[in-house]
Amino acid sequence: MDRKLGIGRLALGILLLSIVTLPSLWASSDAAAKKQRATQAVRTLQSWYDSDTGLYHTTGWWNSANAITTLADYSRIAGSHKYKPVFRNTLSAAQKKFPGFINEFYDDEGWWALAWIDVYDLTHDEQYLGMAQSIFQDMAGGWDTTCSGGIWWSKKRKYKNAIANELFLSVAAHLASRAKNSDERARYSDWAQKEWAWFHGSGMINAEHLINDGLDASCANNHRTTWSYNQGVILGALAEMYSANHDQQLLADAQTIASATLSSPLVDANGILHDPCEPKCGEDAPQFKGIFMRNLRALDEVSPSPQYEQFINANADSIWSGSHPPDYHLGLIWASPFGSADASTHSSATDVLVAALQISKRRTPASGKSR
Repeated sequence: MDRKLGIGRLALGILLLSIVTLPSLWASSDAAAKKQRATQAVRTLQSWYDSDTGLYHTTGWWNSANAITTLADYSRIAGSHKYKPVFRNTLSAAQKKFPGFINEFYDDEGWWALAWIDVYDLTHDEQYLGMAQSIFQDMAGGWDTTCSGGIWWSKKRKYKNAIANELFLSVAAHLASRAKNSDERARYSDWAQKEWAWFHGSGMINAEHLINDGLDASCANNHRTTWSYNQGVILGALAEMYSANHDQQLLADAQTIASATLSSPLVDANGILHDPCEPKCGEDAPQFKGIFMRNLRALDEVSPSPQYEQFINANADSIWSGSHPPDYHLGLIWASPFGSADASTHSSATDVLVAALQISKRRTPASGKSR
């Protein structure tokens, strides 16, 4: 009886141990699989990289800034230092095209500023932070009193739109938490507060809590397309501001826009994100959806949500189902038919795989649940 009792207790112990450890093992294998997917996607992305220009073949100037952001985010989340030479090279080589990453468009400048902030977060190299600060200084010159504030889309000063101002807000918010002295931090924080107050009251956020493209000649909402990236950049900006001051209203505003987007026509019945231009989106719009997902991940980092995480994972799984060896190209559309691929569509979709990797890494070894 004693021997049978001992065997029974051992079996019970093994069963209990399995119940405790299986979620941990699942979380570990899930993270490994998602890292493998993101790593392969980044490897393919770099096949388009041109070391002579520091940019990416098959896509444009501002899209290359987003590809660099994707690469920096992957490197930080995956704990990789492999691509540091790429960042150094782009910082130097890309300036042959536009010195100081300054050109005619304030939104282009904002993308590069955010890219260098992400590279700074990875490397802690002050030259990247300094470049972002220099770019922001030029962006600030786009602010005037037309429509009571905000920056222009371009230096021709003919259009005040959402994306340029969202980027200005995001860059200011990110610099406010990274500047090296209190005066600088206060200056960037003041800009962020000023921009958000203006943007929130500008009318570009419509009655459905979605953001239209910009303002018309009378400074009213022009009711143009609610692109996915306009719903995204604002999330990352508000999440960064919330991290600094824990203003619950900022978090609530971000959550409202995120929820409105996930229940909007931008998301199909299977929970997959689309932009209205699909299946033909020109040169710019193929970048948009990844930007939304990257910034939804940023919001999820400060305020974890099962809804956001399930959405990111569903899109990541759908994207990967359309990727095949040997090239593993990721196309414009994130559900079948997946469409053709280039550096823009691929980097955009890679943002989702990187976001899914980040979520899997947040799972606790003990429970397999998200923190």
